[in-house]
Amino acid sequence: MSDLYYELLVKKETTAMDRVKKFGLIFLTAVFVFGGLFISPLLLLVALALGIACYFIIPSTDLEFEYLFVNGELDIDKVMAKTKRKKVISLDVAQADLIAPVNSHRMDYYNGNQKMKTMDFSSGNPEHKRFAMITRVGTESCRVIIEPDEKMALSIKNSAPSKVFLD
Repeated sequence: MSDLYYELLVKKETTAMDRVKKFGLIFLTAVFVFGGLFISPLLLLVALALGIACYFIIPSTDLEFEYLFVNGELDIDKVMAKTKRKKVISLDVAQADLIAPVNSHRMDYYNGNQKMKTMDFSSGNPEHKRFAMITRVGTESCRVIIEPDEKMALSIKNSAPSKVFLD
């Protein structure tokens, strides 16, 4: 018996807000360091706190999502700054209600539902072909947005042909 295995890495595009966070924190840290050196040593404590915040926030602005599709199960990991890996979610394709392109007419009902939780694990570029997976995560219905390439999309389609639409 052969296992169906496919792995894909999708880099999240840096947004303007990510750049503002990164450079704003660095700028504020530098300002408080200079203020602590020349005005008041207490400002160095604020600079230290900002430096710690930089350590945790800056890596989260450089994200990649790794999709691992094995025998109908899609595992999504978040890779931060190419150094830290965190498992985000594991989804069973057979349990999904529908998988189709985000702008497909099949998603019209779900796209209009404002109460549905949306989890976006794509690059964020609207020009790329992104898919939405409607599934249950815990007790609530969720829309999970992914960005598979052609080969992965066909693999997902082959594992649940009645629920996956590639239009």
